[in-house]
Amino acid sequence: MNLSQVEMRRATPDDTPAMALAHVDSIRSLGPAFYAADLVDGWAAAVSPDMYVRAMAAGEVFFIAVAPLDGHSGVLGFSSHVPAGGDDRASVYVRGSAARQGVGSALWRLAEAHAREQGARAITLEASLPGIGFYRTHGFVEIEPCEVRLRSGVSVPCVLMRKELAGTTAG
Repeated sequence: MNLSQVEMRRATPDDTPAMALAHVDSIRSLGPAFYAADLVDGWAAAVSPDMYVRAMAAGEVFFIAVAPLDGHSGVLGFSSHVPAGGDDRASVYVRGSAARQGVGSALWRLAEAHAREQGARAITLEASLPGIGFYRTHGFVEIEPCEVRLRSGVSVPCVLMRKELAGTTAG
């Protein structure tokens, strides 16, 4: 994949259906190597466009990677930043076909830059098992195992990770 053909931009509510498709693709393509099929199914079933619309309304900022996909423009993945008074939250999801091609790293840089601009001193997140290596590469350290309980009732084993942001400037 050539990153020069990928458009990176802030997401809008109109992007949420395509974001949900990318999120489900990420779960279904990367998750089975780490989680049982019933957990992957329950996790994917919990994803819907309205969850991003609600998150946007509550202040979460999303960035998307858009590129040609199956003959038309599609979302390859997204990152998010949740301002939380300095100890902020964030995440990155990419389609399986975009994994390990620089898309997630480019999306992460946007989310981290936004966090720094908003005055974040650190970012804490619950990394899914497929994401642990990605987040380590981007400077996160593991704190402890945890579980994220989804609205569907499914509990996803994760690892709590944290990154201190040195040199943060308030924007």
